[in-house]
Amino acid sequence: MPDQQDLDALVVGAGFGGIYQLKQLLDLNLDVKLIDIAEDAGGTWHWNRYPGAMSDTESYLYRYSWDDDDLKSYPWHRTYLQGPEILEYLQHVVTRWNLRQHMQFKTELTGARWDDAAGRWIVGTSTGQTFRPKYLVTALGLLSRQNLPKIPGLDTFKGELCHTARWPQDLKLEGKRVGVIGNGSTGVQLITAIAKQVKQLVCFQRTPQYSVPSGDKEIDKEYRKDLNEKYPEIWKQAKESAFAFGFEESSRPTFSVSDEERDRIFEEAWQTGGGFRFMFETFGDISTDEAANDACAEFIRRKIRETVKDPETARKLQPTDYHARRPLCDSGYYQQFNRDNVDLIDLKETPITEITPDGIKLSNGDVVELDVIAFATGFDAVDGNYTRVLIEGRDGHTLKDHWDEVGPTSYLGVSVPKFPNMFMILGPNGPFTNLPPTIETQVEFITELISIAEKGGPVRIDGAVTNGHTNGSTNGHAHAESNGYTDGDTHAEGNGTNGVKPASPSLIEASSEAEEEWTDTCDKLSAGSLFRKTDSWIFGSNVPGKKPAVMFYFGGLANYRKVLGEVTEGGLKGFRQF
Repeated sequence: MPDQQDLDALVVGAGFGGIYQLKQLLDLNLDVKLIDIAEDAGGTWHWNRYPGAMSDTESYLYRYSWDDDDLKSYPWHRTYLQGPEILEYLQHVVTRWNLRQHMQFKTELTGARWDDAAGRWIVGTSTGQTFRPKYLVTALGLLSRQNLPKIPGLDTFKGELCHTARWPQDLKLEGKRVGVIGNGSTGVQLITAIAKQVKQLVCFQRTPQYSVPSGDKEIDKEYRKDLNEKYPEIWKQAKESAFAFGFEESSRPTFSVSDEERDRIFEEAWQTGGGFRFMFETFGDISTDEAANDACAEFIRRKIRETVKDPETARKLQPTDYHARRPLCDSGYYQQFNRDNVDLIDLKETPITEITPDGIKLSNGDVVELDVIAFATGFDAVDGNYTRVLIEGRDGHTLKDHWDEVGPTSYLGVSVPKFPNMFMILGPNGPFTNLPPTIETQVEFITELISIAEKGGPVRIDGAVTNGHTNGSTNGHAHAESNGYTDGDTHAEGNGTNGVKPASPSLIEASSEAEEEWTDTCDKLSAGSLFRKTDSWIFGSNVPGKKPAVMFYFGGLANYRKVLGEVTEGGLKGFRQF
């Protein structure tokens, strides 16, 4: 194994994004390698193996759209996929397309530095190897760097202590006293899954959640047959919608119908299941209008009161803020609090003061004795996996310094000024949508950027865009330079078929102006959203000391795809080539 290796491209991360990016770049006949710290492919689904782990996207859309035969033939049997099924599916895709030979596991990215003279990235790894790719594509995932609260006494606990993002596969919970800290999406899933098997379950709740039934159920052969026949239109609809969850988002105002009709619509959505469906298929103003949001929230609060038998527990479980976090769905979360072995502690009323050898000590002096403490405290989302390593672009400018100055920003969620030929999948200010269709969109866009760079880049000639030649224009080269583009070694004579000599590969990076404009666009789009008025990981407020910031594009996937199309059709507007 060489200590140093030159590559056309290096992909970091073997989840949904990295797997597809590797395939796309191999299809360009580039010399590509993918590295991942894990033992095998799977990304977030490799690490998040806690009991109850489940996608909240329906099974037929939580997969790739580009392999039609596999899309129709790969087996799945329920409305939603469990974590192990998703991991198995991703590893199946790797095997089906013979991608594992281009992957190197147990290899962590430890740092990356742009070498301007060489026109390459110098990438360090935990194995001691150095890779020198022309293109660096990071597929580190939105939710991968675990957020572990700094509670005094963590290292004194005598029992098992774990985080859901690094769940020990040999951990046995039967007959044990288990404490779960956190009740976001992960906590809801974990609590629901383990309540029936543990001796005692104590839920340490920081913030009550709005959650609706998932509607998970077995599917029959006719359902699957119908899906297979409709897949082209299903994917078209998803990619032309706002959230890409497989339904048409409603534009109907909440108060355009009677109270009775509104209640009927909510009840139908409750029975159907799905968090995003409940929020966005019912009415069109729940995330933007306070009164509409309260009507939706009150319906869910009423359901909690009807479900949970103990009035005091029901009170604690009812949120009082906006229903404006990531919409959750569950397989019986609230019902678990009717079990005799399940207790709820409200941390806003009785905070944790420390962890002791025997359990968790509360502010009232009580110690909750436990055998296992499970942290379901989420992630340092979006930028956390980038700022933990030194990534250095032009002139010694580091990604951490850049984001310390302006917050986690990018152009289009894929590129950052001063970091040439580095592209991020699901970087800051990408779309807030169902991830597989968004990942496909970004991977295909990044692949197009790299393809253009390999050809020498598009050249703007009197307002027209060509692929590395002047189309006979006498002033093309000068005009291209005046617009920030170059045409490499392009000449008007050359290679036989079109009279053009192939151009040299070029470098591509976002301009500072484009990043500022995109950041401003994301800021304005989120300004009217109630999501912005609610503390959550979506704006970075779940990590103590982290400055809240706009980290998503709230314009929807359809609009995002339109923007990317305008960029590629318009001479790579917002990018510099040199």
